[in-house]
Amino acid sequence: MKKALITGASGGIGLETARRLASQNYQVTLVARSDEKLNKAVKSLAGAGHSVLVADLTNSEDLQKLVSHLATEKYDVLINNAGAGIYGKFIEIPLDEQLAIMQLNMNAIVALSYAFLQNARPGDALVNVGSMLAHSSLPGGSVYAATKSFVANFSESLWYEFKKKGIFVMGFNPGAANSDFHSNAGGHVSDFPKFVMSSVEDVAEELVKALEKRRKPRVVQGWKNRFMLFGFKLLNRKASVNIMGQISPGMKN
Repeated sequence: MKKALITGASGGIGLETARRLASQNYQVTLVARSDEKLNKAVKSLAGAGHSVLVADLTNSEDLQKLVSHLATEKYDVLINNAGAGIYGKFIEIPLDEQLAIMQLNMNAIVALSYAFLQNARPGDALVNVGSMLAHSSLPGGSVYAATKSFVANFSESLWYEFKKKGIFVMGFNPGAANSDFHSNAGGHVSDFPKFVMSSVEDVAEELVKALEKRRKPRVVQGWKNRFMLFGFKLLNRKASVNIMGQISPGMKN
């Protein structure tokens, strides 16, 4: 039986992905901050033998515990899904909160990827969940967008480094989804046009399919998001940034 570890897995995209992998006979370990949410989430998985690990990846001690776990426990798949953002203008958001986002969205992914890939074998896979914003900017969410650009480029480089070893690395980039990310970031799902929204079920389904196909190092989820990015290529950068600024929840105040 294959084993997968998924961070940020107590709800949203992480949990939906776990459900799909569990239905494919994976033994899944869910990682998140809330013990209560994790224990509720793991009960929703098909099959048996699943487990939970409580860890706040913005906390260096918790991160190190998970790094040590990956060094001693073998997994076939690691999905770095945990991530966070804050909507608002750069100098109006406390600096320590933005540095914590950088710790979670970049430092934690690097540390966990390092631990996983040191023990990875042919056939194993690493998925780093980024964002469509890896291809764009987001006034009113500048640090978040920048971290996702890091994730996309980091993942592509690792894909090349490990492809000849038979180890697959993918940066998976969803667009706006109807998860609790937006409320946690200080916004609302309703801040975005319905046309651009995806369900967490659709996002997870596409993630798992891309993992199965193992074709590309960078995957943009959803035809709507791919169409939007294609349109941005027809514009100059200034125009693209202006559009993102006008629709950004972080610029509405």
